[in-house]
Amino acid sequence: MRIRAAVLEEFGAPLAVQELELTEPRRGEVLVRLVACGVCHTDLYAASGADPSGYAPTVLGHEGAGVVERVGEDVSSVAPGDHVVTLFSPQCRECAHCRDPRTNLCLAIREQQNLGFLPDGTTRLSRDGEPIRHFMGTSTFAEYTVIPEIALAKVSPEAPLDRACLFACGLSTGLGAAINTAKVEPGSTCVVFGAGMVGLGAVAGCRLQGAERIIAIDLSNARLELAEGQGATETLLGGPDAVQEVLDRTNGFGADYTFEATGSVAVMRQAVESARMGWGLATMCGVAGKGETLEIVPRFLITGRRVAGSSFGGVKGRDQVPQLVERWLAGDLDVEPFVSHRITLDEVNRGFELMEAQDGIRSVIDFG
Repeated sequence: MRIRAAVLEEFGAPLAVQELELTEPRRGEVLVRLVACGVCHTDLYAASGADPSGYAPTVLGHEGAGVVERVGEDVSSVAPGDHVVTLFSPQCRECAHCRDPRTNLCLAIREQQNLGFLPDGTTRLSRDGEPIRHFMGTSTFAEYTVIPEIALAKVSPEAPLDRACLFACGLSTGLGAAINTAKVEPGSTCVVFGAGMVGLGAVAGCRLQGAERIIAIDLSNARLELAEGQGATETLLGGPDAVQEVLDRTNGFGADYTFEATGSVAVMRQAVESARMGWGLATMCGVAGKGETLEIVPRFLITGRRVAGSSFGGVKGRDQVPQLVERWLAGDLDVEPFVSHRITLDEVNRGFELMEAQDGIRSVIDFG
């Protein structure tokens, strides 16, 4: 079938919306009609060429939600008409990692996905006979896409897809960092560095876990106001004095849990140094630039602080994304403030421009 999609032709250049050929789903694959897709920083990161594992040409996009159109052989967990959220972090439920509660990093299709292929090592996208690679196993900057069954979470048809798409990446990453990775305990003190999509999700996750104090830190007063709406009890403008300010507010000890959601290694260090002596846990959610390293003074670790990384918030997608969506539908989460701009597929580059200008939280592509 012919589809329209946003193609990354070369790094650093605007995406080109053009017609491509999409072939039918094969065994274990699903054809999805996209309804909405968030424009995420990871897409911009890949388009810029900063990602050392990046490739082109490819169809970007991974924060998608849509409706199942057709299924390939042996697909049993979804059927035509089902509402689904795409998963760049799949869940086969069979590999060693899927069977272990300590991680969500499914091993089943990781190697081929990282190369831009579907599990059998081929693509379903092409242009004039030239294969076009998939991005993060999803390629949701497109009217339709073919995705492995294990990379789709079936969600309630009651969930509006123009907001459900946020659970495909940013929102689940933040929520999961607090709920799954850090396992924030009731009555604790938390600090969240960065009040973008992931950071706001972390604030909400800390609230859901029963944290007593949640300090949100950002350079933008507008974003700090949004953090208050998600449950932040205190706010702080970021900068070089942020660590000292956190210490001053916590009797010199630091916070029980800190979260970094900016991608800045300098802020990552602040998150470590703001964690409490004795048992503080600093959780890193942001993606640092190519070749960057995190410097930690060893005495911060020797005196009891720990550092954890969190990919997709430790969320096992097929099982837990539907649960998070249900919490939203039950009123535990307010998702509406995250959608700052609604754009068309043809305006995808504007979505990047808005992100670079830090104008709002999420631009969502509406496929109509």
